[in-house]
Amino acid sequence: MAVMVFRLRGVPEDEAQAVRELLEAHGIEYYETSAGNWGISLPALWLRDEARYAEARALIDDYEAQRAQQARAAYAAQKAAGRARTVWDLLRENPLRFVLYLAGTLLLLYISLKPFVDFGR
Repeated sequence: MAVMVFRLRGVPEDEAQAVRELLEAHGIEYYETSAGNWGISLPALWLRDEARYAEARALIDDYEAQRAQQARAAYAAQKAAGRARTVWDLLRENPLRFVLYLAGTLLLLYISLKPFVDFGR
């Protein structure tokens, strides 16, 4: 019976491709399902042989740990060089978007809290 080994929803294409190559390099047979035409199905990698699940999961976990460590190191290098983007940078790049998001947030808070404020009257 097939068993899901890796969800693909929200995963960057380079990471998904690296996981596919990792499974192929170790001779682990898998197949892939897509999100479908409407995007409501489960995109994932599934193992054909349930007995190799532990091996595949260990390989993927090791890969993900290495990828996370590399991302943290890259962010730390950017931060040390002063090139890491901050909230202030995002505000300066697009102030209109910031104002619109802030106005939307305040409107949502007002609509959400108005009934409770008026309840005591």
